[in-house]
Amino acid sequence: MDAAVRAYVEAIPPPNRPLFDRLHAIITAEHPDAEVTISYDIPTYRVGKRRLYVGSWQHGVSLYGWGGDRDGGFLARHPDLRSGKGTIKLRPEAAAAIDDSEFRDLVRAALSP
Repeated sequence: MDAAVRAYVEAIPPPNRPLFDRLHAIITAEHPDAEVTISYDIPTYRVGKRRLYVGSWQHGVSLYGWGGDRDGGFLARHPDLRSGKGTIKLRPEAAAAIDDSEFRDLVRAALSP
């Protein structure tokens, strides 16, 4: 993890940090080859031409960056989390009710070629 990403992560407010760390662990376990950089001022996981952006905000954590239907069916199962085209807005309490396997499916669909 480069210095810019490390600084971003260290500045995440304590209520959001466990969720961010959980998603980071899932993403890097599914794609250990992912390059993690800062893009659009938030951590960006890059595998080839694919990107997954993970930002901490006041509400919790948001995921961005996949196109079309590359969400592994996640939004169909959780339509209340959609916050815009290609955006999932996760509050920590909502994410706590979602199994890691669902996040793994989302990450695979978003980042796999």
